[in-house]
Amino acid sequence: MTTSVKRKSNPTKINLWLDVAIFAAFLLALDPRLTGIAIHEWLSLAAAVAVLTHLLWHWDWIIAVSRRFLGRTSGAARLNYVVDALFFIDLTVVMLSGLMVSQAILPWLGLTAPAGSFWRILHSLSADWAVILVAVHTALHWKWLVNAFKRYVVRPVGALRRQTEIP
Repeated sequence: MTTSVKRKSNPTKINLWLDVAIFAAFLLALDPRLTGIAIHEWLSLAAAVAVLTHLLWHWDWIIAVSRRFLGRTSGAARLNYVVDALFFIDLTVVMLSGLMVSQAILPWLGLTAPAGSFWRILHSLSADWAVILVAVHTALHWKWLVNAFKRYVVRPVGALRRQTEIP
């Protein structure tokens, strides 16, 4: 008889790795000269899907703070909520404007965007704001990020090193 051990998923660990993946994709997509336009566009689209996953992961918090935003909630929760809302709006503008200037995704879909500099300027400005907002978002979550990183990266690596050291 075979028994299998069912592991309980760890929400904090999943959230950490999702956040790390989003941040890495954001950094890589930040400068299309680094990856080329096609990778920039597809990576940005994948990052948008990851951000939506992140939002769904935190949906209960979003609903809870939305309900009590003007009532009983902490100033930190309100600040975080406002920054996150601005970040979501900005990322929506980045993605929409990015699609409107697309040189890889739209042609792949057989579509063309209207010519002109409006969308390119909007894309550039909203991308600049995204850098600022991701920095503020990261700063607001810094303590959680450091603690989660220590717990799920530093400690396991240290334990692994201690196990493989020769006495």
